[in-house]
Amino acid sequence: MKPCAFLLALGVLGAALTTAALPDDWPTWRGPSRDGHCRETGLLAEWPPEGPPLAWKATGLGVGYSGPAVVGNVLYTMGNVARKETVLAVSTENGELLWSVPFGPVEYDYYAPGTRATPTIDGGRLYAQGASGQLACIDLATRRILWSRNFVNDFGGTVPKWGFAESPLVDGDWLVSMPGGPRASVAALDKLTGKTVWAAPLGDLASYSSLVAATIGGVKQYVGFSADSVLGVDARDGTLLWRYTEPDHTDDWGDVNVMTPVVSEGTVYASSNYETGGGKARIVKTSDGFTAEQVFFNNDLENHHGGVVLVDGYLYGCDEPGLLTCMDHATGEVRWQARKPGKCSVLYAEGRLYCRDEKGPVSLVEATPEEFRLRGHFKQPDRSKQRAWPHPVIAHGRLYIRDQDVILCYNVRAEAEEESDEE
Repeated sequence: MKPCAFLLALGVLGAALTTAALPDDWPTWRGPSRDGHCRETGLLAEWPPEGPPLAWKATGLGVGYSGPAVVGNVLYTMGNVARKETVLAVSTENGELLWSVPFGPVEYDYYAPGTRATPTIDGGRLYAQGASGQLACIDLATRRILWSRNFVNDFGGTVPKWGFAESPLVDGDWLVSMPGGPRASVAALDKLTGKTVWAAPLGDLASYSSLVAATIGGVKQYVGFSADSVLGVDARDGTLLWRYTEPDHTDDWGDVNVMTPVVSEGTVYASSNYETGGGKARIVKTSDGFTAEQVFFNNDLENHHGGVVLVDGYLYGCDEPGLLTCMDHATGEVRWQARKPGKCSVLYAEGRLYCRDEKGPVSLVEATPEEFRLRGHFKQPDRSKQRAWPHPVIAHGRLYIRDQDVILCYNVRAEAEEESDEE
């Protein structure tokens, strides 16, 4: 092989290593299944008093609350940089900023400015949604914007009071999202071209939740939490199948529905803050469609924006104003509550809950209904003055914590601690 051809082949291989999906990748919001579960093993069961080893710190990520997406050896996130909503790529080896691509001007600048969504990586492309409703598809090899749509201009959507916060769902050949508004409460786009496949004019405005795909009663559906209700639409054409309105929050603050619904075995659980509460409904197929039959509803887990995970029949999430809660998924009975983790976002991995307080501290909690068992706790360094809302992420044995301009990367594999001890 000629030298230039050999170098070209190496370059192509490097690009493939950067974008090809690996088993422990975290390519989208809440992970591959959008359930807040990391399937990795061999992680630290307990942390030393100072926390797990810090591998690196990256800065220069701009203003924002976007979480990380990790594919191969690259971490992707977003932030407002020089008055542009920008996608940033960071090396997972050392935190080096590899590249950045602006995809739209900063138009939303009301409360806690910055991007909100987590980018979605699929097949060598990145999908980014900005707070003002700009949606862009970026080719990771060339860094070119392949197509873009605008929820307001193209679908008649209304920017929510706190800005668009949905992370795009890529499902097969489609990108599915909730622009809101009279023309498209939910819409499916061709992920390669951005052209509209179908649009569902249901009358629902967008809130701050993200869609999940599920099969219920033998019918594939997209389940979301709009500004009006938890709902399921037929994945084939967007036809409304059912609604569950009890967890919907509406008052002078607006429609603040943030939680990604937990879908399991034909049931849906969702919760909202501001004295609303949460409930579980069984989605039942009937002779003329579907109906949502409530199983329980209570005010014991008023989840704001930290999310809820379902582990071995129990729901774990943070109740306002800051109580980590374990609730029986079958009955709604609270098994325990604990204040130590603070008002936290929650990630599950290998029998442990990774709880990130919006004021900085990070806790490791055993996921058991028996009692609250703290297995580690440390104060996050380099805290910004803003409350930190991005959820923690684990990929390839590393824990990532985003706080505005900073990302912290921690080694959480058990062998990493052993290697550190040997040194």
